[in-house]
Amino acid sequence: MKRHELIIIGAGPAGLSAAIEAKKNGMDVIVFDENQRPGGQLFKQIHKFFGSKEHHAKVRGFRIGQQLLKEAEDLGVRVELDSTVMGIYENKEVTVKQSGEVHHYKGDAIIIATGAAENMIPFKGWNIPGVIGAGAAQTMMNIQGVQPGSKILMVGSGNVGLVVSFQLLQAGCQVAAIIDAAPRVGGYGVHAAKLARTGVPFYLSHTVVEAKGTDRVTGAVIAQVDSHFQPIPGTEKELDVDTICIAVGLTPMSQLASNATCDMELIPQKGGHVALLSEYGETSVKGIYCAGDVAGIEEASSAMIQGRSVASRVSLCAGYISQETFETRYQGFQEALGQLRQGMFAPQNKGRNDFTVTDEGYPISKTLLAHGYMTEEELKEFPAASYTKPGIHPVIECTQNIPCNPCQDACHFGCIKVGENITRLPAIDTEKQCTGCGLCVASCSGQAIFLVDETYAEGFASVTFPYEFLPMPEIGDKGTALDRQGKPVCEAEIVGVKKSPVMDKTAVVTMKVPLEYVHTARFYRPTVCE
Repeated sequence: MKRHELIIIGAGPAGLSAAIEAKKNGMDVIVFDENQRPGGQLFKQIHKFFGSKEHHAKVRGFRIGQQLLKEAEDLGVRVELDSTVMGIYENKEVTVKQSGEVHHYKGDAIIIATGAAENMIPFKGWNIPGVIGAGAAQTMMNIQGVQPGSKILMVGSGNVGLVVSFQLLQAGCQVAAIIDAAPRVGGYGVHAAKLARTGVPFYLSHTVVEAKGTDRVTGAVIAQVDSHFQPIPGTEKELDVDTICIAVGLTPMSQLASNATCDMELIPQKGGHVALLSEYGETSVKGIYCAGDVAGIEEASSAMIQGRSVASRVSLCAGYISQETFETRYQGFQEALGQLRQGMFAPQNKGRNDFTVTDEGYPISKTLLAHGYMTEEELKEFPAASYTKPGIHPVIECTQNIPCNPCQDACHFGCIKVGENITRLPAIDTEKQCTGCGLCVASCSGQAIFLVDETYAEGFASVTFPYEFLPMPEIGDKGTALDRQGKPVCEAEIVGVKKSPVMDKTAVVTMKVPLEYVHTARFYRPTVCE
């Protein structure tokens, strides 16, 4: 039997972060993962993260994964792949299946960081090829370079469903609709808004009742649901799709914790059955800890902090760091987690739908929650989205208390202010002069910042917006400006395209539109030559 001071199960964001922290402290660490490559879900995630600098804000998920892997490799962290942990037994003995053989390991401490599994929903034809999970779609697109389908129905409007829908568009797929049984969009409004302005429709209070086809999906039948989430007869609607993508939440993969006889409890706010944990992430079995989604479903940013925090506690108990050092680090980790656990999207608020105003007292858009976009009248309630200053200036259509502040850091002239509480809505300092550099536009993880100039030319205005699709528009191209619903509103001409390494694949595109559409035009559709 091989002994290690710390055994970590799972090489995702939490597990790798824990391994790095423990190794830095001098511990003997080994990491097991059943997959062929480490990094967990990070390498599927091509979108930019929210949060602040310490949370890897405005950095794409796969780049964070690359950073973690390099740091682990540089430290000499031992990561065993294709290694399935079969069970945890008395005295923290672990059995691992490797190359068809079962090996036994003994850990002085164990951190379970096995993550979460996708939920599925049963409906007629749900087992037909073409019904896939959102994670599978991400793997196909972002790992294997394969389109999951041509026309996609996305089931679920949480952040996963919204993010993957946008990635499907980036991969050249058509998203026919996003549906959700809930009466309101479950994810960040900024994610929904960037989909809505491309023309993707939202059907809230709807569910999928049937996948059409025999050997593959040839269509989908959706229906409106009542207050008990049951389909309402007579409301059926058939959609022409070849793929149904399911994004209806995650469940903690807590089987190993249960196998280790840890006390468990069903906690819906955490996603399902989880181990009962101490303040420091320790289970009821001394020396066994949990970190990341296995301890409760949150964002990858939280998982990485949790991993480091738990590893610090293990290092203290093993005598590698002092109590004083631990307390200082632990306080820092808790403060970082606290920043992410504020606002209406905090874990403790999961399942709540009674928010009517922001922390600042502004009314939450009913149209945004029901259809994925905001009306001009609703936006007028938000100072950062007002249009009072002549000349080029930012317009920020971020209207929910999301933990995020890259826009503040991006502006070198102090035009944008969020403050220490990163869930506060961004504000614009009208005394500061915007230079039109576009860095705030590119840095916004929710693609919710625009630059407008009502004085661009006589009778015309310019609208600058983020763009992450191919082919990239070129100066002189002419097409159609779309509004926040994705509806055509006027002709548009591309007059500026900015790309730079610091923008990390988010181009800043400027279109010229008639002056009367400056408050309406928010996206661009190129003219397609027949």
